[in-house]
Amino acid sequence: MSQPQPFLNTREDKAIRFLGLPSLVRANGESTNGTFGLVEQWDIPPGFVTPYHMHRLEDESFYILEGEVNFVCDGKWISAKSGDFVFGPCMIPHGFKVVGDTPSRMLIFASPPAASTPSGTGIPSTAPPAPGSTSPPRAHTIHPPASYISATAHLLPPA
Repeated sequence: MSQPQPFLNTREDKAIRFLGLPSLVRANGESTNGTFGLVEQWDIPPGFVTPYHMHRLEDESFYILEGEVNFVCDGKWISAKSGDFVFGPCMIPHGFKVVGDTPSRMLIFASPPAASTPSGTGIPSTAPPAPGSTSPPRAHTIHPPASYISATAHLLPPA
């Protein structure tokens, strides 16, 4: 087994679109010796709603850099704003909705990283946004790639 090495990720990396949003994979299992994954998403428009889903293998956390976001965890809603941190343990259904009048920007952490980090699962950011990017596909229409297989979609409870 090789010795873990330091890793630098810069803003010069190519962005992808994940759930129709511009995204950068800042760290994945390869770069963190299997400890976590980190994705940055920006220009998340007001009204954007993720599928309500659950991860069977990893915890997922969110650090809000800009904007206001309502999270639902196990049917309970939590309001978060710039500077807030939200933790979503594995096996707990969760999702989020961007609220307010301005787009949101956030960091999304997954630990362990293997199934949650959408490394290579997006399309280049130069591609146009997915149709209806303010409302991602209904849970039953999502066909996640193999690297996202530990997520299970659920119906989103009313806000």
